[in-house]
Amino acid sequence: MTSVDSSVPPNAPVPVHTGMRRWAWLLLPALLLVLAAWRPLALPDEGRYAEVGRWMLASGDWLTPRLDGVPFFHKPPLLYWLEAVAMQLLGVTPWAARLVVALHACLMWGVMCACVRHFAGAATARRAAWMLGSSLAFLVGGQYVNHDMVVATWMSVAIWCFARAMLHPGGVHAHWARAGFVACALGVLSKGLIGLLLPGFVLTLWVLWTWQWRKVWALPWVSGVLLLVAVALPWFVLAAREHPDMLAYMFGKHQFGRYTATTFNNARPWWFYGVAVVVLLFPWVFFALADGWQRVRAAVQQRWPSQPMAASPAASDASVPSPWVTLCWIWVLAILGFFSIPNSKLIGYALPVIPSLAVLAAVWWQQHLAPRAWGGRLFAGLVGLALVLALTANIVAGRYTLRHSSADVAAVLGCEIVAGDVVAVLDEYPYDLPFYAQLQQPIEVLQDWDTERRTAGDNWRRELFEGADFDAQAARALQPLSRLDTLQQQAGAWVLAPNGSASLNLQRHSGFERVLGGQAWSLYRSTAGASAAASERPQATEHKGLGRCQHQRQEQR
Repeated sequence: MTSVDSSVPPNAPVPVHTGMRRWAWLLLPALLLVLAAWRPLALPDEGRYAEVGRWMLASGDWLTPRLDGVPFFHKPPLLYWLEAVAMQLLGVTPWAARLVVALHACLMWGVMCACVRHFAGAATARRAAWMLGSSLAFLVGGQYVNHDMVVATWMSVAIWCFARAMLHPGGVHAHWARAGFVACALGVLSKGLIGLLLPGFVLTLWVLWTWQWRKVWALPWVSGVLLLVAVALPWFVLAAREHPDMLAYMFGKHQFGRYTATTFNNARPWWFYGVAVVVLLFPWVFFALADGWQRVRAAVQQRWPSQPMAASPAASDASVPSPWVTLCWIWVLAILGFFSIPNSKLIGYALPVIPSLAVLAAVWWQQHLAPRAWGGRLFAGLVGLALVLALTANIVAGRYTLRHSSADVAAVLGCEIVAGDVVAVLDEYPYDLPFYAQLQQPIEVLQDWDTERRTAGDNWRRELFEGADFDAQAARALQPLSRLDTLQQQAGAWVLAPNGSASLNLQRHSGFERVLGGQAWSLYRSTAGASAAASERPQATEHKGLGRCQHQRQEQR
C-alpha cells in the first residue's frame, strides 16, 4: 500500500513539451560517470584518499590505511576498501577511484527517488530526481574522492529506511528497519560516529515532534543492533589490537577534537552552511525555502487566526504537513545546526541534507508551478542552467588542478624508476605523485622534523609524523634535510621539489641534474652512477622526454 501525501497531487504530470520524457532523468547517473573521467585528481583531498586506496591494493594490507606507507587513521576504511576493489577490477586510474563515490551518489539519488515515489507519487519523485541529479552536489560532489558523499549516502539511506519502517501502514516494517541499522553501520565505517549519531539525532527529533514512541518500541532492536555491531565493529577491534592508540586518535582527536577545538583548519562563520546549500543545490534550494516559508506562514495563521493573512488551500494543506515532509525539514535543520556549531566547516558536510532539500523543493513545485502552462518550460530552463553550471565547475576545477598537479613529472618518474631507486620530496608533499607514478615504495619526505613537531599546524606534515608514531618502521620515510647530501652521492636517487624550491640549492647540491620541469614541480636525478645506469634507464629531458616516456609506458601496458 502506498502512503501518498494528500497535499501533493500524486499524478501531476511533467508536461511532454518540456522535452523531458519520463525516462530522461535516468541519463543523470550516466552523465555523472562521464564527468568523473574528465578531471585530474584534485589536491589535496583526491590525491590523498585515492592514494590510500591504491596503497592498500599495492601493499596487500587491508587492515591499516596508509599514506606514504605510514598509518592514516583520520577516517575508517570503507572508502579505501572499495577503491582498492575498483582499482583491482578496472586499473589504477582516477576514474576507478571516483567510481566508488559516484556509485554512492547514485545510491543516494535512487533511494530518494524510490522513497518519494512511495510517499508522494511518481511525478514528485521524477521532479526530485531532476533537481538532485542536475545539482552541483550530485554532478561535482558525487564524483569527488573523499569520505563526505560516502557517509552522506549511508546517513540518508538510514533515515529513509527508518521512515519507511515507521510509516508502514500495517505497523513497523522490520526489514526496512534492519536495513536502516545496516546503513548506520556502513556510515560508521565510512566516517566514524556521525554515521550513527546524526541519523539517530534526526530520527529522535522526528519521533518527539510526531509522537511516535509506540512505534519506536516495536523496532527490531535486538536483530538490528546485532547487525550494526557485526558490520561496523570488527575492523575497529582488529585495528585497535594492531595499533593500541588508534581509537583514541581517531575518535578523540579527529572526531570529538575537531568538533570542539578551534585550532583546526577551515574556520568559517556560523552562516557558512546557508551559503553551502545554495551553491550545492542551486537553483532548486530556493523552492525548498519557499516550501518552508509557506509552512511557517500556515502554522502562524493556525496559531493566531486573527492575523491578517489570506487563507488559501495550499496554506491549509501546509498547516498539517505529512509526517514524511516533517521528517525532511527536521533532517535539514538538525544536521545543518549540528555542523554549524564547530569552528571548522567544510562544504562537503552539507551533502547529507541535499536529498531532503531536493524533495522539499519538488513538493513545492508540484503544488504551485507544475499545474501552470509555463511551468514545464521554466523547469526545463532551470535544469539546463544547473547542468551548464555543473559542467563549467567541472572544467574550471580541472584547469585549476593542473596548475598544481605533479602528474606531468609523475609520468616520467613512473616509467624511468627501477627497483632499488629512492624517491625523495622537499618543501611540500605531492599527494597525487605516488598514485600517478604507481610507486611501490614510500617517498622519503625531507623536512626538519624536530622543528615541525613543535610548530606544525593542521597540515600534511602533522598527518605524516602523527601517523609515523604508530609504526616505527614506516617512520623511516620521514628523513631530515641532511639526507640530501647523501642522496646526491647515491645512484638511482630522485628528488622532487616545488618549482623555485629554496631547500634544493643547486650550487651546494651539484650532484643532481634536472630531468623535467613541470607546471608545479621539478624532478631531479642524482648524477652519481648515471653513466653506468644509462643503458638500463630511458633518458627523459623536459617535455620532449615526457612524450617519449608516456609512449613507452603505453607500449609496456
